[in-house]
Amino acid sequence: MCSSDLHYPLDVETEVAIVEQEAQPFEADGVTVRVPDHMIEVVAMLSQLARQSAHISQRSGVSVRLSVANHEVMVANAARRSLAAGDDEVVPRVCDLEALPASTAGKVEIESLEEGRDGQILDHLVRSAILEVFRDRVTPQQLTAVVEQLEGSDPVETGEDIASADYLGLLESVPALRAPVTELVGAEPTPGEVASAVELILEGLHLSKRLNKDAVGGRAQYRSR
Repeated sequence: MCSSDLHYPLDVETEVAIVEQEAQPFEADGVTVRVPDHMIEVVAMLSQLARQSAHISQRSGVSVRLSVANHEVMVANAARRSLAAGDDEVVPRVCDLEALPASTAGKVEIESLEEGRDGQILDHLVRSAILEVFRDRVTPQQLTAVVEQLEGSDPVETGEDIASADYLGLLESVPALRAPVTELVGAEPTPGEVASAVELILEGLHLSKRLNKDAVGGRAQYRSR
């Protein structure tokens, strides 16, 4: 593999492998860190999409260092959230990606014609990365039942102030979530892994225009359209 392939990977798989090798691990006494594959892929996909974006200056380039830095920021944000909640498990989830536009802003150059739209452009890249990974990792046929079970029901809430263990209750109230959760994080996931999978599924359904989403305080509410 040539040097340029290492600095500017041409596919998500290579980007993920480099991130896993180069990212500084988060360590704290009594805390276990687990980063699900789908969350690493969102970080890698963000860089891949940035390299293809007409809004990002390709003269300056988008190196794999962006993915490494964003991975570290994502995990640090998850650690802050988890430690504040008293959890002994750190598992990044979609709400932790809110830190990525600011992290990305200092490492890419927005085209001059787009000045003033930096935040909008970077937010769009993050949402697009989430949607790409969701579509790649979750079987569409498993999602119809999720949408149907949410019809006529109370909105489902997610947010950084909701403990991971609380997401287990969603698997009871919306049992159709079990299949896509298992597809993402396996048959015996930890509470943090369940929370991470649930947030990706709900946000993916929203970005696919199959669920509505409302921001309420620091939380997101998902409901049928």
